[in-house]
Amino acid sequence: MTTLLALYRRPDGGPDAIAEFERRYTDEHLPLVAGTPGLRRIHAQRVVEALGGETDLLLVTAMEFDDRESLDAGLRSDAMRAAGRNLREIAPGLSTLLVLEDAPDVVPEIGA
Repeated sequence: MTTLLALYRRPDGGPDAIAEFERRYTDEHLPLVAGTPGLRRIHAQRVVEALGGETDLLLVTAMEFDDRESLDAGLRSDAMRAAGRNLREIAPGLSTLLVLEDAPDVVPEIGA
C-alpha cells in the first residue's frame, strides 16, 4: 500500500480562520480528492496534542492507494490537479505532502 499523507498547519487568525479552513476543506477540497482514480480510502484526523511539546499541526489526512503506480496515476488525474489548485487557494503554504510506503520488515507483527 502507498499512502499520500497530508499534514496541515493551523492558519493564522484563530478559531474563525480554523473554522473557515475546515469548512472549505470539507465542502470543497475533499470532494475533489474523492474523485481521484485509484484512491481506496481517505482518513482524516484532527491533531489534539503533541506529547512533550507544542505543534502547529491542525489536521492530518491519509489517502491510500494500492501501490506507487496507482498514486502516480492519481496525481496526474484531473481530479487531483483540481484538488491541488483548490488546496493552494484554501491553505496557501499550510500543507506538507508525504508519500509513504508500507514497511513490514521494520515492525514485527504485534500479538504473533
